[in-house]
Amino acid sequence: MIKFLFLCFSFLLTLTLSAEEWRSFRGPTGMGITMQNMPSKWSPQSILWKYKLPGEGQSSLVEAGNKIFLTTSQKEGSVRQLLCIDADKPALLWERTIRYSGGESSHRMNGWGTPTPATSDNRVVAFFGPAGMHCFDLNGNKIWELSIGDFPGNWGAAASPLIRNGIVYQNCDSMGPSRLLAISLETGKIIWDTPRVEKPRGGWSTPIFIDTNEKSQIVLNGEYGVRGYSPADGREIWFCKGFNGRGSPIPFFGNGLVYVVNGKPGDLYAVDPSGKGDVTKSHLRWHARRNGGRDLPSPAMMKNLVLVTSMSGVITCYDSKSGNINWVDRIKGAFSGSPLVTKEHYFIQNESGQTFVIHPRKEKLDVIAVNSLTANSDEIFRATLSPIRGKLYTRSNSQLYCFKGK
Repeated sequence: MIKFLFLCFSFLLTLTLSAEEWRSFRGPTGMGITMQNMPSKWSPQSILWKYKLPGEGQSSLVEAGNKIFLTTSQKEGSVRQLLCIDADKPALLWERTIRYSGGESSHRMNGWGTPTPATSDNRVVAFFGPAGMHCFDLNGNKIWELSIGDFPGNWGAAASPLIRNGIVYQNCDSMGPSRLLAISLETGKIIWDTPRVEKPRGGWSTPIFIDTNEKSQIVLNGEYGVRGYSPADGREIWFCKGFNGRGSPIPFFGNGLVYVVNGKPGDLYAVDPSGKGDVTKSHLRWHARRNGGRDLPSPAMMKNLVLVTSMSGVITCYDSKSGNINWVDRIKGAFSGSPLVTKEHYFIQNESGQTFVIHPRKEKLDVIAVNSLTANSDEIFRATLSPIRGKLYTRSNSQLYCFKGK
């Protein structure tokens, strides 16, 4: 009987791992949720291998079969690269270089290799702002490329492509004309092009799909607030005004509510996405004070708690239904990447490569482990953790890590 139960468990675990493929930024939901059995402890001795990257970047890693993909850039963005690396060993399978002579300003915390690629079937798509969107097959053969615009401003692009049902969705906010695009994965042709009004800043938040009782929606944060769109035609369904600018962190959808932080200091707020038009007064369920200044990490909801970590490491726990603050505490370091969440734990990596593993509790902050990969102060970690086939991957500005903890 014990052997039978073990075989059943192993079979179910295999099904879970094979069903969850990390094909876009922050995984299948776009919110960093994994059903995989995550380790809670690791160290430099847990590293299976690492790989010195050509150039620099901060895109996260995605998978397709036994291959992983990420982006880098060199020479102040005049050379941008899509890298395909063996998932099992530090071997570069192929790289494709996109040269861009137009020049593009970028913030010191951004760069030209920030958007995470996306994969689907036999395709990988990489977005490089004014250097365009580029689609390859998994062997590196060019399928198509698309010029999307100039993306004026001095901040650079950071929004990642999202692929669903053969369509690539791309946020194209900038200081000029801003848009949300739907593009055919097969042909590279634009299916619909929806103008956005987020042009004073922006271009950093990645859309997510949510499923309400009525239909699927695309939800996208922005300079003025959060919006829901129809995937079929790009029509804006609803808008809820935010509490400050930037709109870079990705929202989190749980318990029927969309949880949103701004980027600049401002309230955390919860929106019911069932409304239409301007729902700021009708469907804003609550808003609550933020702590710690600026936000880049996205919020996460688990066990009826919402956890938000500021860039300065101040972590706040809210009640997901009322917005009441349960506690405010601090974890060490500067934080740019967003969390990875399991059923039991909240994982967040700081810019030094330390990952805090937190058990969500209403009473107090409960850090069960603090895990490091390197003591090299020249490395900066701004990507998010990627669980792929039972291993964890992350990258600094210059190194790719594959490790497996316990």
